[in-house]
Amino acid sequence: MRRLDNIDLRLLRVFVVLADAGGFSEARITLNLSQSTLSTHLAELEKRIGGQLCLRGRSRFRLTDLGQATYAAARKLFGDIDDFQARVDAASGGITGRLKIGMPDGIHTSPQLGIHKVIARLMQPGIDVFIDLFLGTPSELEQRISDGDRDIVIGPLTQKAPGVVYQPYFDEPHFLYCGKGHPLFAQPDAMIEQAAIDAARFSVRGYRQFDDLYRVGHPRAGASTVDMEAQFMLILSGKFIGFLPDHFAEPWVREGQLRAIKPHTYRFTSTHNVAYRASDAERPLIRAFLASLAWRAKVKGGLPGTAD
Repeated sequence: MRRLDNIDLRLLRVFVVLADAGGFSEARITLNLSQSTLSTHLAELEKRIGGQLCLRGRSRFRLTDLGQATYAAARKLFGDIDDFQARVDAASGGITGRLKIGMPDGIHTSPQLGIHKVIARLMQPGIDVFIDLFLGTPSELEQRISDGDRDIVIGPLTQKAPGVVYQPYFDEPHFLYCGKGHPLFAQPDAMIEQAAIDAARFSVRGYRQFDDLYRVGHPRAGASTVDMEAQFMLILSGKFIGFLPDHFAEPWVREGQLRAIKPHTYRFTSTHNVAYRASDAERPLIRAFLASLAWRAKVKGGLPGTAD
């Protein structure tokens, strides 16, 4: 293999995005490059690496053994570059760099979190930050913070990975909802019996379907999704019941499109945690983001984050 030079960093970044996307179609959108340009970059990198990195065709895209090794090494390299930048920033007193955040979907309506307010407070004059925001399931977030793919994640995290700091941030109430047109929609709570709940089609989030079913004592799922918006659409159809966070459902409840079913009976609270690696605790960028979260928690009465 030929010795790599600085220009290969750009080619490696293109390759990592291509591998993460699992093919050219999604990578084209992410990178805003044409497929022919992507192919040229990949061919140039393969020439410099000295072998084929992926198998590509109309029906499949797969990394070769060399591609897997190159991908892993590139991810480590970019992590080391970020660490180098963080150390330089800490020594100079500046706050710059790339902040890789992860969180679940469907929390943009949460008044406690208000992630747009947190980001707005973070992006003050003198702070030069590139935000890399990923939305995923709780298990994906846990895996990515553990692997070092994310700098900080927020969500209903249940696993405790070694070397990761977890701080409770806010509580998110969930209720069981049905949409207008569902047989349960117009029934008073006092008239709804367990048999009617059992007979309803139940929509669950796939990453925790047994928990949702167990909370209601429902015999089986009638639909499954991993996205909050997809869950909402199924319930709004009037054909399914399912759990949603109260802040997500509330505007549609006001409009008479959704209703909570027996909210004193069918409810649970999900505690969202902030997680980051202990080794990153003194990074200026991490400290700045945690301070913005703590400010938001104080403003909206959330759970304690970290000190300003």
